[in-house]
Amino acid sequence: MASSPDNFDHYEHLLPPSWKTQVTAWLQEDTPSFDYGGFVVGEAPREAFLLGKGKQTAVLAGAPFFTEVFTQLGCEVEWHLKEGETFEPVKHVATVRGKARHILLGERVALNMLARCSGIATQSKKYKDLARAVGYKGIIAGTRKTTPGFRLVEKYGMLVGGIDPHRHDLSSMIMLKDNHIWSSGSITNAIKQARKVGGFSLLLEVEVGSEAEADEAIDAGADIVMLDNIEGAELAGVASRLKDKWAGKRKFLFESSGNITEANLHERAINGIDILSTSAVHQSVQHIDFSLKIQKPKN
Repeated sequence: MASSPDNFDHYEHLLPPSWKTQVTAWLQEDTPSFDYGGFVVGEAPREAFLLGKGKQTAVLAGAPFFTEVFTQLGCEVEWHLKEGETFEPVKHVATVRGKARHILLGERVALNMLARCSGIATQSKKYKDLARAVGYKGIIAGTRKTTPGFRLVEKYGMLVGGIDPHRHDLSSMIMLKDNHIWSSGSITNAIKQARKVGGFSLLLEVEVGSEAEADEAIDAGADIVMLDNIEGAELAGVASRLKDKWAGKRKFLFESSGNITEANLHERAINGIDILSTSAVHQSVQHIDFSLKIQKPKN
């Protein structure tokens, strides 16, 4: 039986005006010239079943993109499952109706997108559930290590899976990492320079590798301090000592990132850490297996 997350929102309403042009580009990439296979099947009206397959419970994500693929091809999509719902395979997820040639023109583009977006949503939900199961109350987030040209879909999958997608691009938050700091001379200098141009409206995050660096970042006014690859007792100790030291003097958040896996998530899920960010929810995730099967006419 399908289940739906509480207070699920229609995330398709977040999509920018330009998103449909990305779908057009996918179709252009897949059929740049003649459609030889489509010539064979013709334009008889047909019905195709979208089936969720594989061997695991999965989260459906990417429905607006899937629908738009077929809308641009003159087809209609009827969903039998709401986006964000989980399902057990094999599940009849949707029905596509249109000309046989047009259904097949969109088949692979739509399935590839849906498989990846649903895979990211499924993995995101798994990480959030694991964190909550051990009592972690902070934010689970993805990263900016997304596929060029496909970021919108991947960030969308994180949202549907129930986690924070983190910053979308270089313009949406100031993040100063080791290369920025080395190039500017120090953490303090890097923060001062960034504040001059970033103004009051952008959060500023600094990546650090030690307690001393974290302390300097807090002193210089960082909004978020990323404790990169600091683990175990050291992570808990750094967070506790610095939160005590700066209590009532500075407002900041701690983020832990780097080498977070399903196996060690419980060790990093310390409530002194406000954000756990990991690319494991979107890089190299297992895709969800879907197929689109044209049904034989009943007469």
